[in-house]
Amino acid sequence: MAIVEAASKSDSHLIFTYGTLKRGFPNHRLMENLISGGNVIFIGEYTTVEAFPLCCGPYGIPYLINITKFGHRIRGELYKVNNSGLGPLDDLEGIEIGHYERLPVTVVGDGGETVMAEAYFAHRSFGDGMWKRCGEVGIEEFSMELGKKYERKEKRPSNHDFLQDIRNFVSGGD
Repeated sequence: MAIVEAASKSDSHLIFTYGTLKRGFPNHRLMENLISGGNVIFIGEYTTVEAFPLCCGPYGIPYLINITKFGHRIRGELYKVNNSGLGPLDDLEGIEIGHYERLPVTVVGDGGETVMAEAYFAHRSFGDGMWKRCGEVGIEEFSMELGKKYERKEKRPSNHDFLQDIRNFVSGGD
């Protein structure tokens, strides 16, 4: 696919989304804004080549855990994102504060094309704990039904430290 090849030779990134950034989900409006601004191009539906755990944490937020050989091959969407579009995505995913980290992942398209992309994984400081807290049982795809349990940032308590909420969740608290 020409778009995928162009991304590997330019200042663009291939970003694999598996949760709230997918079409039809709450944070996709950011992708729509970036698409209309010429910073993002939707490529298609893809699946991870390797199995990874995917589970939901506090506020129904989906987390891809960087542990291979467990979980499922995860279904999601692939986007070509230029450097201007990457900043807003990194901000949403909390890269600077240790919420997620953007790491390489190999994905395969429905047509069989395999490409190297990046995905937002649960930060290493809590990823293993999140997997254990979810009973080491993952989901294959963040579905519309699971998406209904997601609480947008503006609906969450404003006086909470979100990373503390994650630590509480991982330790078995609320």
